[in-house]
Amino acid sequence: MDEIEYVWSVLGGDAALTARVARAARPAVLEARLPVRALASACVGACALAAAELAARRAAPGGVPAVRVDDGAVAAAFTSERHLRIGGREPVSFAPLSRLWRTADGWVRTHANYPHHRARLLAALGLARDTEDARAVDAVGSLLAGLPARSVEETVYAAGGAAVALRTPEEWAASEQGRAVAGRPLVERGVLDASPARTFAPVPPSAGALLPAAGLRVLDLTRVIAGPVATRTLALLGADVLRVDPPGLPELPDQHVDTGFGKRSATLDLTCDQAAFEELLGAADVVVTGYRPGSLDRFGLSPRALAARRPGLVVARLSAWGAYGPWAGRRGFDSLVQVGTGIAALEGTADRPGALPAQALDHGTGYLLAAGVLRALTEQSRHGGSRYVEVALARTAAWLSAGPAPDGASGAGRPHGVGGPSTMGTGSGARRVRAAGDAGGPGDAGEAGGPGASPWLRERESPLGRLRYALPPVRFEGGPTDWERAPGPWGADAARWV
Repeated sequence: MDEIEYVWSVLGGDAALTARVARAARPAVLEARLPVRALASACVGACALAAAELAARRAAPGGVPAVRVDDGAVAAAFTSERHLRIGGREPVSFAPLSRLWRTADGWVRTHANYPHHRARLLAALGLARDTEDARAVDAVGSLLAGLPARSVEETVYAAGGAAVALRTPEEWAASEQGRAVAGRPLVERGVLDASPARTFAPVPPSAGALLPAAGLRVLDLTRVIAGPVATRTLALLGADVLRVDPPGLPELPDQHVDTGFGKRSATLDLTCDQAAFEELLGAADVVVTGYRPGSLDRFGLSPRALAARRPGLVVARLSAWGAYGPWAGRRGFDSLVQVGTGIAALEGTADRPGALPAQALDHGTGYLLAAGVLRALTEQSRHGGSRYVEVALARTAAWLSAGPAPDGASGAGRPHGVGGPSTMGTGSGARRVRAAGDAGGPGDAGEAGGPGASPWLRERESPLGRLRYALPPVRFEGGPTDWERAPGPWGADAARWV
């Protein structure tokens, strides 16, 4: 069983359909000790196949369209934030306090891109939140050098910040959270009720590109990268995607641009605008959430509560560490999950932890989530039922660490838990080790995207200026090749359906 067959089986798809997928392999992209390229192509390929399957269900009487996965397009998309240019300007990446720090007994990784996380980090360490960046870096570095890494982790998390101590794969596998993650499927799926089968309006194939999600309304309650990648993909496929954020918690501007293609963006305060949200929910087909497990439950946004009010809904949930185990309620980001699950140790050297050549946990999990939604919609059209889909960055990390099979190798019987480094990749022993603090930084587009990345980039005008961006890698015969809508200003749209 190769990797796309494995992912497709986890998604509950018909095994025979994987014959519709062709892959253009490009060994020079996404090089790493772990098989990042295989994971990335499998996630994108399964998503494209799920889109093609839904397209066939709605508008392609000739059968499921052929799918093509090109490693070059996948690599460009998985590093989309590095290829992005806004009016010729490179995007702002990691903030000065988002980095790897040496501690008294090892290393710790902090994430402070958002102002509130920066303030909580400084407060946890007894520093003033208005400390200038250069002074803050020096002060934090001096403090952490004398503290144990796991003590820092606990102190910062207790203050509402985000920090994770470096662990080896063995340490992670032996931990209670590691065991909880390893025991779960890569994509969790289920039925919430006995709602009638979904009836789709047909999508005429003559009306331009075949859009399997046309006419569907997606309520996007996600942030950062993984969730927005999933909803960006659903928008590509024709869905009306409305992203809704709290008015006092703006998304990082450049991140919003990168993941905002195809969507509209609105703000809504759920503490006082519950009626407006219920109106949106009443006409939604899909709700995607990306906040910490349990944090939205007080607003009635758990899968069962949503389905009770809107039968026939598909609810998709993303988390960093999984909605189970002692870390279920913890904040997390791709860079932190790499450090906590042992990936940074595997990708580093004896002197310093490393990092993957892309924020592959974010991007890969985003495509898995989109694939899960598309398969849920197809299954609804056959069997009915409100449905849920759940994914976690840490679960994707476990799969990657186990080592997706090299091209042409069999993955049958391979455990999908945390394991040792894979031998897949070309020249991994000689490549430059990417430090964990550099993961996802600007200026690496050529290295990460590989030679010839330009065919996978495009430029267009937008309300935010001229954009250069990575094209979507999800492709099937007759399907879309670019988003219809460029991103606009954050929160500028009305909180209502078109």
